Amino acid sequence: MRPLPGPLLVITDRHQARHSVATIAAAVGRSGGRWLLLRDKDLAREERRDLAIRLMKIAAECGFVLSVSTDVDLAAEVGAAGIHLQAAAAVAPARARLGSAAIIGVSAHGLDDVVAAAVAQADYVTLSPIFPTDSKPGYGPALGTAALRAAAECDVPVLALGGVTADTAAACLAAGARGVAVMGEIMRADDPAAIVGDLVRACEVAGR
Repeated sequence: MRPLPGPLLVITDRHQARHSVATIAAAVGRSGGRWLLLRDKDLAREERRDLAIRLMKIAAECGFVLSVSTDVDLAAEVGAAGIHLQAAAAVAPARARLGSAAIIGVSAHGLDDVVAAAVAQADYVTLSPIFPTDSKPGYGPALGTAALRAAAECDVPVLALGGVTADTAAACLAAGARGVAVMGEIMRADDPAAIVGDLVRACEVAGR
């Protein structure tokens, strides 16, 4: 399996963010985060491109890598490290477009999705929602850590997404997750660097 950039994937959402996405991105790097996913799929194409370029510069300065959600052409244009896709069927075309070095992930909401991503040779999946989440209230039901145990049997690294905090990250890794993906907990924080630091440390301790 390809090594992932780190045990924490930070996902952007400017609608929830208390600071600019760029400010949060810099905080991610300063506090030990090594992987950021530009989501914000509702931005106009040019606005999203401009934001991606800015985040690539911050990533280079702060020592993390950037992935882009959904838009393979944008990922290729800005030289992003990876792409996050909505379905396993999109993995092969993305690999052909971005090359073997690209980190390709897929959203999963059940075991069938995880299996499909493994068959498609995705580099990771985000499995959600593991816990109830304020970012998407009513989305689910929460799958719980039992779903992570089942997913961990598949041949693809699993990131736990949905309601994950520093207090619950250890339980996710103990259940077999390779890491965690977090959006709202970081976006809504007055001090995103502190939240990222707590999450990184929790993952590191749990992974030992």
